[in-house]
Amino acid sequence: MGKNKLQKFDDLAGYPHVFQFPFAALKEKGFDLKGQWNKMFFKNNNPIVLELGCGKGEYAVGLAKMYPQKNFIGIDIKGARMWTGAKQSLQENIANVAFLRTNIELIHYFFAAGEVSEIWITFPDPQMQKVRKRLTSSRFIELYKQILTENGSIHLKTDSNFLYTYTKELVKLNNLPVVDDTNDLYHTHAGNPILSIRTFYEQQWIERGLNIKYLHFSCPAETRIEEPDVEIEYDSYRSFNRSKRSAKQQGL
Repeated sequence: MGKNKLQKFDDLAGYPHVFQFPFAALKEKGFDLKGQWNKMFFKNNNPIVLELGCGKGEYAVGLAKMYPQKNFIGIDIKGARMWTGAKQSLQENIANVAFLRTNIELIHYFFAAGEVSEIWITFPDPQMQKVRKRLTSSRFIELYKQILTENGSIHLKTDSNFLYTYTKELVKLNNLPVVDDTNDLYHTHAGNPILSIRTFYEQQWIERGLNIKYLHFSCPAETRIEEPDVEIEYDSYRSFNRSKRSAKQQGL
């Protein structure tokens, strides 16, 4: 592990708005802020919004600055990436943002039923060969339902046509209400202030000429989520691991 990464982990350990909780301690003692985020941490009754797989926290920080009447929590397992957003929000004294370092599969340990109003999923790995690992699969949607308010909503922003199509099929099969849907966000929603927030990966895909897809849907608590049985063409430029071969190297 590089010296720079170790320094970032040391920084995170001292940040008052960053929470890192070992799974063993989580199972044994639980998490004190579960059901108490607004009362004990944010000190208000504003809606809580999560950014899952937040990476450098561009959306958690950007949305927190844009919507001071809401509370935002970026969640990721990669602490060295999270450090960027955590440091920025601390330096800029942004009081309505926090960060949680954990696996997304464990979010029900950290939030109580009905504690979260919205979830943002920004540029996740589409997991084309592993349905259970897709962050919009029936497995994960059922997890989200455990913590979302009644009719809480989910935002998906992705460059992946595969994941976008798959998620639309899941939404259609389960009759989930669609709030917004576009396969070319920067053309159909020009002027929307949310477009000013771009993740590290998003900027890469835009520069390579890829359309950004956006799907916003609500998730009624009583709906039992079923998995769609559809054949979807894979994203050819995703056939290699990002760290090994980029889309740019494949001619995009």
